[in-house]
Amino acid sequence: MTKIRHLATLTLAAALSLSLAACGSAEDENAPPKGEPIAKIAPPAGQQWADIAANTPEGGVVVGNPQAPIKLMEYASHTCSHCADFSADASAPLRDKYIASGVVSHELRNQIHDPIDLTVALLARCSGPEAFHPLAEQFWTDLGAIFQTIQANNEGLARATQAPEAQRYQQIAQAAGLFDFFAARGISRDQAMQCLADPAKAREILDRSTKQSDELNVTGTPTFFINGRNVGTQTWETLEPMLQNAGAR
Repeated sequence: MTKIRHLATLTLAAALSLSLAACGSAEDENAPPKGEPIAKIAPPAGQQWADIAANTPEGGVVVGNPQAPIKLMEYASHTCSHCADFSADASAPLRDKYIASGVVSHELRNQIHDPIDLTVALLARCSGPEAFHPLAEQFWTDLGAIFQTIQANNEGLARATQAPEAQRYQQIAQAAGLFDFFAARGISRDQAMQCLADPAKAREILDRSTKQSDELNVTGTPTFFINGRNVGTQTWETLEPMLQNAGAR
């Protein structure tokens, strides 16, 4: 059975179970990098580093100074409760203190855990790279309420995962109430339908998630890399000192 077909046949209960199991897996033993304090780097005139975002060749979205001396990369799942906890604790200080300084950039990549996760990964890309991080953060903020909505329609979601691939992600979004969530954040239903009508894009995101997770030993989410070094699954309380020891202040 292919990965994409396996994901398509998951029930909601299995999807949530997979998400929770994958969250917080054992972390890599590699020690984080160390360095001297790095001075703030001024952004281009009239801009703020936290407002600068771009797609990366690896399929992620990076926010901040493209030449930041400290590159934080995160593998996350949109349906992972530990990712939601990290986002709640880290989003504001990471953006306002570290990314805004020009010293740290933050790349977010998907590790796909379930069909809803993949559907959200498609929708979060609908408005371009500048909206990807904010939409992910807002989804994690509302994750509990979103789970309640989809649990109330478990049968509808199960049917949606069996739909033909060309309509599958549209039907999953309908069953999970995702059209209303994203419409409230500037992505119309028509725009969302168009973003979800590309099964090749869905396969690309899923295949990349599987390949990179295997190659980079990403065994759970959120998993972090600092300047290419896998420092494992972390909370903001444990990750912030690593950034500071690498030179961020």
